[in-house]
Amino acid sequence: MKFRIPIYICILLFGFTSTFAQVDTLKLEKEKDTVQVMYYIIEGDTIAREMINLDEVYLLKKMQFTSKEDRMRYLILRRKTRKVYPYAKLAAERLTTMKERLKTIEKNRDKKRYTKRIQKYIEGEFSDRLKKLTHSEGQILVKLIHRQTGTTAFDLVKELRTGWRAFWYNTTASFFEISLKEEYNPFEVEEDYLIEDILERSFRDYILERQEPAFPIDFSELSTHWSKGAVNK
Repeated sequence: MKFRIPIYICILLFGFTSTFAQVDTLKLEKEKDTVQVMYYIIEGDTIAREMINLDEVYLLKKMQFTSKEDRMRYLILRRKTRKVYPYAKLAAERLTTMKERLKTIEKNRDKKRYTKRIQKYIEGEFSDRLKKLTHSEGQILVKLIHRQTGTTAFDLVKELRTGWRAFWYNTTASFFEISLKEEYNPFEVEEDYLIEDILERSFRDYILERQEPAFPIDFSELSTHWSKGAVNK
């Protein structure tokens, strides 16, 4: 069965660019004392730096499995995670933008009109893609929405609509063995840990674009936690 994503979750996924100062050139020069100094030339200003800040990189061990079934389970989970993660990432970006936009609208009537216009746009352009997700992909998406926003899909619907609508969506989803109240907990749930492992490997290999989670996740600590025997690794 297919899982129909609630339209007000869909609204979070698409919507409304920041302009950043760009580094035009990066020049490496050697001073007379042989110390290498980096010079950033940003919008005409030259700034000397003796080091460059790099993103933290985790050294990941090669995955090991005790059976073909475990390996297949991981590969299937990887395919599904990579498929739905971009939607969760987009949800986090759009949630902030949408809330800020609504703050600028004073009248409730105009807010409703704005929401309906966005809903119509989403229904026409994007909802069909999300309706094609399987129930397991839908549940992974719900977990990742919590990872990226810090809020469950149920609470997002409740916040944007009403408590009754959130209850109804959750009841409907339960027929497909999906809970919109599901949280992402990689320290306690094995599947969530495997999802986090998949994300880190996908970030490292530039398959997915990294977006920090809404709450801190120390992957080194997480790996140590599960290496005690909870996962065949």
